[in-house]
Amino acid sequence: MSGPPEKMWLDNEAGPLLRPYSLTNGRTKPSATLSLQSLVRSTGRLAPDRVEPTHARMLELCRFATSVAEVSAHLRQPAVVTKVLLSDLIDWGAVTTRVPTDMPDREQLEALLHGLRQL
Repeated sequence: MSGPPEKMWLDNEAGPLLRPYSLTNGRTKPSATLSLQSLVRSTGRLAPDRVEPTHARMLELCRFATSVAEVSAHLRQPAVVTKVLLSDLIDWGAVTTRVPTDMPDREQLEALLHGLRQL
């Protein structure tokens, strides 16, 4: 790679390069049990300006009940990284979680897939 050192670590579309294990301090397992469908919501007990930027972004995303998958997609981070960081917020009382009760069954999902294929 050529050019100034600071340019080697930037990707115009992705922003600064930051390894996922850096965000989690090397942790690979969340302390809370979360699925991709789990809904998380901010409690308002912790202000975003009192936490790391990624945690603050999560609090903003979770003002309304949001799935773990959606948070992960918005942060552009692997699901396990998102789960570890959300676990921090749960442990701190900043976020609550629940499993959605209105999950579609297999038959509904197959009908949806069939309909999408017809498009």
